[in-house]
Amino acid sequence: MVDSIVSVNDIGDSRERVPDNRPRRRPAWIKVRAPSGETYEMVRSLMRGKALHTVCEEAMCPNIGECWGRGTATFLMMGDTCTRSCGFCDIKTGRPNPLDWKEPLRVAEAVRAMNLRHVVITSVNRDERPDGGAPIFAMVIRRIRQVQPGCSIEVLIPDFKGNRDALKIVMDAQPEILNHNVETVPRLFRKVQPQDHYEWAMATLGNAKQMDSLVLTKSGIMVGLGETFDEVVEVIRDLANLKVDILTIGQYLQPSKQHLPIERYYEPHEFDELKRIALELGFKWVESGPLVRSSYRAEQQVRELSKLNYIHVRSQS
Repeated sequence: MVDSIVSVNDIGDSRERVPDNRPRRRPAWIKVRAPSGETYEMVRSLMRGKALHTVCEEAMCPNIGECWGRGTATFLMMGDTCTRSCGFCDIKTGRPNPLDWKEPLRVAEAVRAMNLRHVVITSVNRDERPDGGAPIFAMVIRRIRQVQPGCSIEVLIPDFKGNRDALKIVMDAQPEILNHNVETVPRLFRKVQPQDHYEWAMATLGNAKQMDSLVLTKSGIMVGLGETFDEVVEVIRDLANLKVDILTIGQYLQPSKQHLPIERYYEPHEFDELKRIALELGFKWVESGPLVRSSYRAEQQVRELSKLNYIHVRSQS
């Protein structure tokens, strides 16, 4: 999930509404930790030194202070310019630069420098390429295995326009976790992510399981874009039918006035209820809360799932 958030100004405990009935202010339960600390500065310096991008910064993730403070980050590959123009995302849209084939090595070196035991790799969409940039994912998986053995790898991939051959390039490199976010309900796809299709998202997750029965699959949903609670539950059911293992559910937060407005804030008990429903449907792990994002506490998920023998770190393929 490419994540977004507004600045921490104007956080209030009221939910006044503008004339069209949209909420005016964020509720008190949405609180963002300000980025600071020695470990945070170390991670930031490392990213600058190796000319790397992170989704934490590019998409204004609300958890950057918490995650970088723990020495973790989600690497954003293939540049900082996306070929799609989703209404929720703060990553810039345009014509991207050519792929940097040395980037996978720099990411792997950063993983080693941070001594990560679990890493999350994502990317912008690269629709100008028939393969969507899939070889970059395969390269970074193999590079990380070379320089940081024992590190589990989670890739948050685009849908590659449903291209099965592109997906196979990634799956042949055998990531431990294959993540693709559905983001929203089918009714809102054209509004929220006009160049995406619900069927592509479902095909990506279903095909991944067919190509590698041992991979854990993962997906994420944003709420607050105008969907109904029941529509969210239906998407959860669709994902459960595809045997998706891990689910994240978080509140959409508007990056700027040019992005889609927030239609409503979900209450904490609603996130709890969605988590309960998902677990009953068979998900192995569910993160559900206002500030939850795709890679939120990903290393904790892997640690706990490893104890249950759901995940086994692979060697160089």
